[in-house]
Amino acid sequence: MKFKFDKKYLYWGITAFLVIAAGILFYYILFHGSSLSSGFSSFIGISMPIIDGLVLAYLMTPILNKIEKCIIKPLYIKAKLPMTPKNKRRMRGLSILVTIVLILVVLYEFFGLIIPEVVRSIQSIIFQFPIYINNLSNWAMGLMKNNPDLEEVVDALINQYSSKILDYVNSNLLPNLNGLVRTLSSSVLGVFKAMWNFVIGFIISIYVLGSKEKFAGQAKKIAYALFDRKVGNEVISNFRFIHSTFIGFIGGKIVDSIIIGIICFICTTIIGTPYAILVSVIIGVTNLIPFFGPWIGGVPSALLVLMVDPIQALYFVILIMVIQQFDGNILGPKILGDSTGLSGFWVIFAITIFGGLFGVFGMVVGVPIFAVFYAAVKASVNRMLKKKNLPTDLGPYLTVGQIDESMGFTEYVPPVKKKRRKEESGNKASDSSKTEGNAL
Repeated sequence: MKFKFDKKYLYWGITAFLVIAAGILFYYILFHGSSLSSGFSSFIGISMPIIDGLVLAYLMTPILNKIEKCIIKPLYIKAKLPMTPKNKRRMRGLSILVTIVLILVVLYEFFGLIIPEVVRSIQSIIFQFPIYINNLSNWAMGLMKNNPDLEEVVDALINQYSSKILDYVNSNLLPNLNGLVRTLSSSVLGVFKAMWNFVIGFIISIYVLGSKEKFAGQAKKIAYALFDRKVGNEVISNFRFIHSTFIGFIGGKIVDSIIIGIICFICTTIIGTPYAILVSVIIGVTNLIPFFGPWIGGVPSALLVLMVDPIQALYFVILIMVIQQFDGNILGPKILGDSTGLSGFWVIFAITIFGGLFGVFGMVVGVPIFAVFYAAVKASVNRMLKKKNLPTDLGPYLTVGQIDESMGFTEYVPPVKKKRRKEESGNKASDSSKTEGNAL
């Protein structure tokens, strides 16, 4: 008797295997999550040079494309060199060389101008810190002498918390001083390790830039091999959208932050703010963080200026508020445009969630990541609405109460307003009956 194979048993077996595997995985995550987390952290630590290389290559790709398209390729065309594979490789190598030299020159000039001034500012702060503290305390004492009520509140707070601070220092800080030294030592070693990973990643990025079309082609090949043609096209289109969202937001934010740092330096120099370069660098760097960035950099900068000159601190706070309004309403929209498509609430939501999960790095990349997720959910919802022959625009849903079988939208009326409408219609009916009776 010939055995006939039934595919449904194969599907049942695969389904049972996947269910059992998912159950085992869930059990392992639930009861051995710490081991899984430590293993994942170890894998990320080992892979950091490759991750750094991919990130560097991704950030340098727009510059490389621009140089190759606008400078190197026209030179080859002008020299009437044939676009053979060998010449294309040479053109790519020359473009990579020009890109790296340009980036290194810009970074060298920038840090050569900024770093010495920042170092001098930090040295000056360290040497003159006792004087600044004395100036600040004299200003605070003079303020309290002119306000007796404020002096009483401050004295009560000092008496209340001074004993707690001393207890904390004696019971927690001093006994854990050795642990603090070990933590600082490991932090220094971590910095050197990160620098070494960055050097290795820089070398890897050169290889990635040289073969970026090949890697992109291999990724597309895998997509069409795994999915049918329609789904493969959609996957590739989604990845292009992710790329345009990320590169548009990150690149625009870097340019925006550089401009804000320069504007801050010019304005602080004009009004005579102490440590103008240092506070401008802080403002420019923290401006990479959307929404909260100006305040994250503005508060410590204002405290630094406050120790030197309280009046200048007031001017500086007003200046930062003006710059923040200029950036939020004029410069930012001009540079970034609607690169994310998110409202203010979703921007704050993304920064809060990703900042809590991944720190400062999460606050920088959280907005474009959430923008991609938001766009994916929006596209999925619109697709389901189209299958049901419902409109995808938001307008009809703002006041909809219900949708009848003929796909007609009925406006929602609150019970109070509905009762008022009934009373008004009843009054109108009684008025009309009275009018008819008078006419008779």
